[in-house]
Amino acid sequence: MDKRDKILGALYGQAIGDAMGMPSELWPIQKIQDYFKGKITTFLDGPKSNDIALNFTKGQYTDDTNQAFVILDALIENHFVPDTQIIVNHLQKWAKEIGAFENNILGPSSKAALLAIEEGRDPLNITKKAETNGAGMRISPIGSLFDTLHGDQLVQMVFDITKVTHSSDVAISGAAIVAGAVSAAVEDKTWDEIIKYALSVGDQAKKLGAPTWNASCKERVKLGIELAKRYQYDEEGFSQAIYDLIGTGTMASESIPAAVSIAYYTRNVHKCALFCANLGGDTDTIGAMATAICGAKQGFSLIPPEWTGLIDSKNPQYHISYYADQIMNFRNMTN
Repeated sequence: MDKRDKILGALYGQAIGDAMGMPSELWPIQKIQDYFKGKITTFLDGPKSNDIALNFTKGQYTDDTNQAFVILDALIENHFVPDTQIIVNHLQKWAKEIGAFENNILGPSSKAALLAIEEGRDPLNITKKAETNGAGMRISPIGSLFDTLHGDQLVQMVFDITKVTHSSDVAISGAAIVAGAVSAAVEDKTWDEIIKYALSVGDQAKKLGAPTWNASCKERVKLGIELAKRYQYDEEGFSQAIYDLIGTGTMASESIPAAVSIAYYTRNVHKCALFCANLGGDTDTIGAMATAICGAKQGFSLIPPEWTGLIDSKNPQYHISYYADQIMNFRNMTN
């Protein structure tokens, strides 16, 4: 399988996991089971009773994937050299176009940082305390830019992008773990090698962030992998263990370890996207991160074509094949 196919898999995986998890976003598991009469089994419209998902329709992805592509646009504009002002300009333009500030679309850390910049204030006091998953949810395409021999460059780019809205150690290390997992998956490493590499770049990235007292993403990933092995033949047991022990909330220290552990457990886009959608908590973001990793490992050609077709038809604002070409061009020049 060629690298472009696996890069496409990562990009579509991000979008699929996001769109599948959109209807149940930030609902507890009991509410998901009651509302959907058991489980989500396909793409659905956002329920009118879900204040966050109500404006989305079947197959549409949310701010997670939109921001991932916005950041790619900012990188492409500057020949893949991260520039804080260019990234901010692209994020603010996107946010204003869709009314993100008014319509509860942006996460709290990103919203606060971007508003501070808009008002001419230094966002550092906000970004260094940002503990949420806004950086991790949009970082998976960055992992596809680098092979595993270029971990230093990967960590630096993750930092340069993440610090715009999140400069805490937990946010940066968490984002690097997601990006590292994608990088190793594109390289078709084994699943255990994927986890090992992701944690190593996470360790490196953590040193660049402002210290916080958050639980360690690394240690929670390691716990999640132990749970995946313990519940190898009990999917419901594993889901409940992730929900109870790792956590599925919006904190980076919960959702990122949950996503990486779920990718390790499910190992394919179809299973991963549905697993995350029914998990409870930050389902779209966990789905975006986890399914991107699975897509990078599995490749685009093995994703159901009706799923990728739906993503393309319901999200015409971005052309995923274009981004795959741009990423391949970058890799050919640097890796």
